[in-house]
Amino acid sequence: MLEMKNKPLDKAVDGDSKRARRASGDSPSPPDPEVEVKAERRRFTSQYKLSILTQADQCQHLGEIGALLRREGLYSSHLSAWRRLRREGVLQGLSPQQRGPKPDAAAAGQREIARLQKQVSKLEFELEKAHTIIDVQKKLSALLSTIRKDENSS
Repeated sequence: MLEMKNKPLDKAVDGDSKRARRASGDSPSPPDPEVEVKAERRRFTSQYKLSILTQADQCQHLGEIGALLRREGLYSSHLSAWRRLRREGVLQGLSPQQRGPKPDAAAAGQREIARLQKQVSKLEFELEKAHTIIDVQKKLSALLSTIRKDENSS
């Protein structure tokens, strides 16, 4: 019974010594700077999928498909999905597809039209400004020629 009372006391002493070490500046070992590798989604080409399907179709003995899957690092669900896609005739389904919203061709056309209309209105404004500048230059030239004629005649 005496030992049971000493155990909690020993833990308290150990905790005090750890606090004393921290206070004195002794720090535990620094954290590991190694960055963990983030797993990436695997992508399979349609040629790879078709080759695996043909290999699986050629398997005749018990356990050969399992050995193929282990060797390639695949799951049986991969085979199921790829067989279904092949059966449906969806060759596009055998290649990886872009994730996210699909671009809308009509909306892209409308954006292009709006961009071109904005560009046309800007160019028309610049043209109008150029015509105004040319008109002012013509009037200034006429005025200066009139002033020169008046100076020469006097």
